[in-house]
Amino acid sequence: MSTNKNNLTTSWGAPVGDNQNSMTAGSRGPTLIQDVHLLEKLAHFNRERVPERVVHAKGAGAHGYFEVTNDVTKYTKAQFLSEVGKRTPLFVRFSTVAGENGSADTVRDPRGFAVKFYTEEGNYDLVGNNTPVFFIRDAIKFPDFIHTQKRDPKTHLKNPTAVWDFWSLSPESLHQVTILMSDRGIPATYRHMHGFGSHTFKWVNKEGEGVWVKYHFKTEQGIKNMTTDVAARLAGENPDYHTEELFNAIENGDFPAWTLYVQIMPLEDANTYRFDPFDVTKVWSQKDYPLIEVGRMVLNRNPENYFAEVEQATFSPGTLVPGIEVSPDKMLQGRLFAYSDAHRYRVGANHNLLPINRPKTEANNYQRDGQMRFDNNGGGSVYYEPNSFGGPAESPENKQTAYPVSGAAESVAYDHHDHYTQAGDLYRLLSEEERTRLVQNIVDSMKPVAKEEIKLRQIQHFYKADPEYGTRIAQGLDLTVPQEVK
Repeated sequence: MSTNKNNLTTSWGAPVGDNQNSMTAGSRGPTLIQDVHLLEKLAHFNRERVPERVVHAKGAGAHGYFEVTNDVTKYTKAQFLSEVGKRTPLFVRFSTVAGENGSADTVRDPRGFAVKFYTEEGNYDLVGNNTPVFFIRDAIKFPDFIHTQKRDPKTHLKNPTAVWDFWSLSPESLHQVTILMSDRGIPATYRHMHGFGSHTFKWVNKEGEGVWVKYHFKTEQGIKNMTTDVAARLAGENPDYHTEELFNAIENGDFPAWTLYVQIMPLEDANTYRFDPFDVTKVWSQKDYPLIEVGRMVLNRNPENYFAEVEQATFSPGTLVPGIEVSPDKMLQGRLFAYSDAHRYRVGANHNLLPINRPKTEANNYQRDGQMRFDNNGGGSVYYEPNSFGGPAESPENKQTAYPVSGAAESVAYDHHDHYTQAGDLYRLLSEEERTRLVQNIVDSMKPVAKEEIKLRQIQHFYKADPEYGTRIAQGLDLTVPQEVK
């Protein structure tokens, strides 16, 4: 006999007789440990929060689809890109980077831009930001960088001295710092910003021929940004402004859309291009490698349950499909491990079995057991490989293609150390009004820095990018550009 659907039940499905009063020894108690409904209810409540993400803790998500609008099959054999007009369901999560789960949406911070494509060959995750570059280019520096963005372990306050000390000692950050401190550092909404894969990836076609590729999602709503004053006001009045705005837009049928473009670089160009094409602190000039349209992403459905869909969504740049591979980008190489490992810790070893992460195609592998294994755990099927019982086996045609490597095994930096040209080019592209706001944002951010030597060291970086850039910031801080840099 089935339980009435209106009956409150325990997590194991038994009807609850009293949900208002604990079971006690007499009317005054004490409470009895045999009240298993009470114990289960309290124990579950204590565990309702999974650990928040170390970065990108605050975010919003939506469902939608991707539709191919241009034939790119000469570059990639990925099935979801195989024909014009083909649609693939997807889920997107937007986020801030440094703040906690309860932080304000409108802070000056990069925005995460993570897309999960549910393709017929398994899931494909494109995990990027709303900027085409990043602060560092080697994953070994990532924990230290994020420590500077988080709270000081003594004061439990944000620490501008740590932020600018790290940046001033990591000149490769200058390009991203310039973007962050510009008008684009605070998007007006999640809908009014571009998205980028940031890293260089590799596309491979059916003939096994490869190219290097970079992804650009261009917002069809147009770029709109938020002034510092408005952002600060909203942070107090409505700290969930971006989350609310995205939800309401979709709920009202105003579906946001982005056009996906790629830049394509022949493999051999990587050896001769004037910037290292695998350095994530640099961009490829669109004059050298023009944008090629791929398709269109539309978000048209809000989550039904935030925790189940947005909080438990897990993304990794290592979630790949045939036809899309990685590059030797050092930052990307570290992320291939770090992201999935973070999910195994935060959500569990079986995070890919959750509905929001589960591929639409059947997953066939020999992974068994682990916390929260809630399917049939492979049943009684063969549980090792190779085997003689017809279990799933590899398909050699889907092996990743090779690229040559050489050199000694040692800890080395990228060969290219020009951290100033692209940041200077960006500064000179800005209008006078945009430059003025950029300089003021930097000055305001650097004023609390405790040590003058940090300010002077950072001023030298700005000056090397563009003398006017460095001079104006020095003047704003009542300092003089160090003579040795002139």
